[in-house]
Amino acid sequence: MKVEAKILLILGLFFGIVAAVYWRWSVENAGGVMLVAAMLLGFLPGSYYWWWSRRMRTRPEDDPTATPAQSAGVVGAFPGTSIWPFTMGMGAFFVVLALVFGIWLLVPGIALVTWALLGGIAEGRRGGRV
Repeated sequence: MKVEAKILLILGLFFGIVAAVYWRWSVENAGGVMLVAAMLLGFLPGSYYWWWSRRMRTRPEDDPTATPAQSAGVVGAFPGTSIWPFTMGMGAFFVVLALVFGIWLLVPGIALVTWALLGGIAEGRRGGRV
């Protein structure tokens, strides 16, 4: 996790420098605030990863002398194909469209989301297609 921490901390530093320059030379504040938020989005997980990387044992990904066999883990079972994620996405799409074009699109959106939730739960409990 040291590599990930360094990347995020460098990104946070970059956005901090850009935010300082932008704040000094621009005439508006919104961009500066967004750049400060981007800086914090780099520093927050970067510092968390750095803290944990110093307290946990070295992963094979962090060891430059590691072989690919050392980092290969157990490959578990993957879920089969399902229509329910697509149905959930279409329902969410209709819900967002209801915010733009009218409240009447909320009815099919909520119906699709509910149908997808029920179908996904039923499929997960049975372990196959519904």
